[in-house]
Amino acid sequence: DAAPDISKEEVQGLFSLWNDALATLDPDTVAKRYASTSVLLPTVSDTPRTDYESIKSYFVDFLQKKPQGVILESNVIQGDDWCMDAGIYEFTMGATGDKVKARYTYVYQFEEGEWKIAHHHSSVMPE
Repeated sequence: DAAPDISKEEVQGLFSLWNDALATLDPDTVAKRYASTSVLLPTVSDTPRTDYESIKSYFVDFLQKKPQGVILESNVIQGDDWCMDAGIYEFTMGATGDKVKARYTYVYQFEEGEWKIAHHHSSVMPE
C-alpha cells in the first residue's frame, strides 16, 4: 500500500487509536495496533517484544493496571512512507490512581489500509 498524506495533527491523533485500544482492556485489540513487523520496548519490562504474541503477552499484565495516557509534549517527523511522534506522555493507572510520566517514541508505517505502530519505545522519566 502506498501511504497516504498525513498531517502533523493526524500523526498526533494516531496515539488516540492506541490509547482507545488500551481502554478496551483487551490485549488482542492493543496488539493489533502494531505492524506485522514491529518492535515494542515497553516501559515496565526488560524484554524487547518483536512479534504479535510477545506484544500481546506484555499487555495482558499491563492492562490489569487500567492505564490511560495523555500526551504532554509531542514532536512529529514525517517521511515518505512513515511518520514518527516522540515526546512525553503521562499515564494514570485506573486500578490504583498512580500516575507515571514517561518518554515515548512511536514510528508508524502504513499497512493493510491503516497506520500501524512499527516501533514503540517507552521509558520512565530518569529524573
